[in-house]
Amino acid sequence: QVQFVESGGGLVQPGGSLRLSCAASGFPFNSYTMIWYRQAPGKERELVALITSAGPNIYYEDSVKGRFAISRDDAKNMVYLQMNNLKPEDTGLYYCNRRPSPGSWGRGTQVSVSS
Repeated sequence: QVQFVESGGGLVQPGGSLRLSCAASGFPFNSYTMIWYRQAPGKERELVALITSAGPNIYYEDSVKGRFAISRDDAKNMVYLQMNNLKPEDTGLYYCNRRPSPGSWGRGTQVSVSS
């Protein structure tokens, strides 16, 4: 059974930092591209950052370039998202998943950026 368990969210002030973690299980982790998504209140889920299995190659959504860093540890089946210089517009529920998605999602971890 494919599972994703996200953690590390919290409430921070603008300019602060958080490190999100995602524990994945139930599939050969090192063979899959991993993705962080976020869903802001009242908005659709959007891709934030992606890391491929080979290379790896990395992609960031424009608004987080230079502030966020995605990484993976294939030995631990973990993917991380280091978020620096957080802004109020980064607020949302953050999820990880693989590509292609199995159709299931974890519960996400809430990130709230507010003074």
